[in-house]
Amino acid sequence: MRKLNLTQRRWLIILHLLFAAIMFGVAIVFLILSITAANTNDDGVLKACYISMHMLAQTSVRASTIGTVVTGILLSVLTQWGLFKFYWIIVKEGLTVLSILLGPFAMYILTLKAVTLTTSGGLNALTDPSFTVNKWQLWIGIILQIISLGAMFVISVFKPWGQRKQKKASYLA
Repeated sequence: MRKLNLTQRRWLIILHLLFAAIMFGVAIVFLILSITAANTNDDGVLKACYISMHMLAQTSVRASTIGTVVTGILLSVLTQWGLFKFYWIIVKEGLTVLSILLGPFAMYILTLKAVTLTTSGGLNALTDPSFTVNKWQLWIGIILQIISLGAMFVISVFKPWGQRKQKKASYLA
C-alpha cells in the first residue's frame, strides 16, 4: 500500500489531533457539568446540565470519536507505524476501544436516563436510588474517559514501548 508523503502525514496528524482535542475537551465539559449538577439546588440548572451532556453525547462525542478513530487507523495503515507493529500503538488501540464504549455508547445511555429522571422528577430525582446509581456510573465513566484520553496523549508523545519482535516463519519439512 502506498505510504503518505511528509506533507500528507502532517495534515492527517493535524486532523487526528483536532478530533482528539475535541474528545478530550468534551470530556472536561462533562466533568464541569457533572460538578455543577452535583452542587445545584436549582431544578432548571440540574435539567440543563444533563440535557447539555446528552446533546454533546449525541453530537460532538460521536463526531470526534469517529474522526479520531478513522484518522488514527489511516495514520497506522498509511505510515511506517502499522496497526500491530508497536506495543504503544496496541495499548492506544485498547484505550480507544474503552473510549468508544465510554463515549458514544455509555455517555449517551447514562445522560438519556439522567434527562428522563430529572425531567419527570426535577430535584426529587436526587433522592431516587436509580438516579443516584446512574449519576455515579456517569461520574465513573467521565473519569475513566479523561484518564484514558490523557493516557493516549502521553503514550503518543513518549511512545514508551518498542517494536514487537517479528516471529520468523518456521517451515515444516
